[in-house]
Amino acid sequence: MQAPGGPLLSVDNVSLSFGGIAALKNVSMAAVEGKVTAIIGPNGAGKTTLFNAISGFYRPQSGAITFGGIDLLGRPMHARSGYGIARTFQNIALFSGMTVLENIKLGSHARLATNVFSASIYLGWADREERALTERIDRDVIDFLDLGAVRDHATAGLNYGVQKRVELARALALQPRLMMLDEPVAGMNPAEKLEMAGYIRRCVEERGMTVLLIDHDMETVLGMSHHVVVLNFGSVLAAGAPDDVRSDPGVIAAYLGDD
Repeated sequence: MQAPGGPLLSVDNVSLSFGGIAALKNVSMAAVEGKVTAIIGPNGAGKTTLFNAISGFYRPQSGAITFGGIDLLGRPMHARSGYGIARTFQNIALFSGMTVLENIKLGSHARLATNVFSASIYLGWADREERALTERIDRDVIDFLDLGAVRDHATAGLNYGVQKRVELARALALQPRLMMLDEPVAGMNPAEKLEMAGYIRRCVEERGMTVLLIDHDMETVLGMSHHVVVLNFGSVLAAGAPDDVRSDPGVIAAYLGDD
């Protein structure tokens, strides 16, 4: 177990190559429990590759990734949700014909005690568990993210910003210790970005969650993050507090540019 306030997720000297192309080169970083850690960098820097390595989509050739003391590289990809890791993706991946509630509930069914076999025998048990899940989602997710007005609406008819919030809700329904958010404010207008950043901060401040995120909107990222890791050509270029990263000459030259 990690110490209180210490790293919940640790990436140590991870390297990953595809053929002769080195996508990650001895990358080390950590996500501290109860904080927001951002991974930034230009396109092709290795941000999504690192997310995919943590998520189990890719297996690094060397290095270690641990979560709460658990060796993630030694565990199957599907086990991560059970450990308390939830992830959103850059492209919206909602089921358009299903309602907001139904989409959110999909994020929790993997953790229900009732499986297909037991549900077929113990219908009352399965029904009680399903109703309890709905009540929890209404109370802890839908109300928390102000989605009550669209709870029973099909997601296909919702605007882009609300759909992104539904994706956040689906991750939150897993009751994760770590939320991995892949470009949570991409494509949003300024008002929607501000609103989404507020919800993410509430997840950390009110729920004690740990957030690891990727995004290109520097104003939003630097405004909500406690720690920032900058990747460039698959390597860590800089890491530190947002103000330190913002003023780092190497980061300015490689990514941020001069004002």
